[in-house]
Amino acid sequence: MGTSVTDPLVFLHLLADRQGTFSALRLAVAGGAADSLTSFVEHPDFLGLASQFPCLFYLADAGKFSEELASALVLAGCKLVAQDRIGRADQQIGEAYDAEIEWLDGNWYLSPPAKPIGNQAASRALALQLVQLVSADAENREIEAIFRRDPALSYQLLRLVNSLAIGAGRRITSFSQAIVMLGRKQLRRWLNLMVFASREGDKRSTMLLANVAIRARMMELLARASGLDFSLQDQAFMVGMFSQLGTLFGTPIEEVLRPLTISDAMRAAVLARDGELGNLLNLLEIAEQGDFSSLRKQLDAIQVASMDFNLFAVQACNWMLGVVRDSHGDGHA
Repeated sequence: MGTSVTDPLVFLHLLADRQGTFSALRLAVAGGAADSLTSFVEHPDFLGLASQFPCLFYLADAGKFSEELASALVLAGCKLVAQDRIGRADQQIGEAYDAEIEWLDGNWYLSPPAKPIGNQAASRALALQLVQLVSADAENREIEAIFRRDPALSYQLLRLVNSLAIGAGRRITSFSQAIVMLGRKQLRRWLNLMVFASREGDKRSTMLLANVAIRARMMELLARASGLDFSLQDQAFMVGMFSQLGTLFGTPIEEVLRPLTISDAMRAAVLARDGELGNLLNLLEIAEQGDFSSLRKQLDAIQVASMDFNLFAVQACNWMLGVVRDSHGDGHA
């Protein structure tokens, strides 16, 4: 079914703390009858998200909601905040914010990076090299050799795989075991995420990781909902990941993609927003910009209902929180 004009749209915007670390989500609602969101707010996926991570909405917006909906948001764990508690940063994080500002909205983390320090640049380059090897179906021993050159990536791989192996009563102690257990598809996805994982000296890391994780998962969910086959669903996930590689490295995306073996459809989507995958990426960028009018038209075009999109946004955020936590040794976002 297509979207209905009576159904509101929801998107969750990333917020950083004053130091630039991803720390909250801001609930934005537009269009339609907001009261119909009560069932959405009471959905287990939304309740799970709001109970484990700060979800904020503006106090001024509460007046647009019925008492029932406002109460449901608060009961779910959402926090009403005054608009002056959230600052805006679109270029870089500054130091001179008013005392009442606790969170930062804006696209500051999409600005070009400071020149990476040696270890950071080398680690990300190795991660990208691993992505290429896995995409090219290289032998396990070649992949294992790269892992041995980066202690941080090695640690994260073994930590992830051992967390998956606990239920099977196994303990993974070697790279070869880890690679076999994870499987090539999941290894490729995880490596793409680890390219964005936190590196000392880059304040943008947690925000970029959160952004690409949401993009990738939402791309996959939207591809499935719009009827694309399994292969294109997997490619949709990868397009979401690759879409911010130029931002991460501070290098034209064409140069970053040049050595990678990817499909023509993926390359066209990332470079020119062309084709079915490019349309999905463009849709998500519109959502991130808060252009709900254009978003509704895009959803109608692919025949995805507003409420389905809203739940996809929540499901992607839940998945993203797990990714962000897995990228930190202390297990915290």
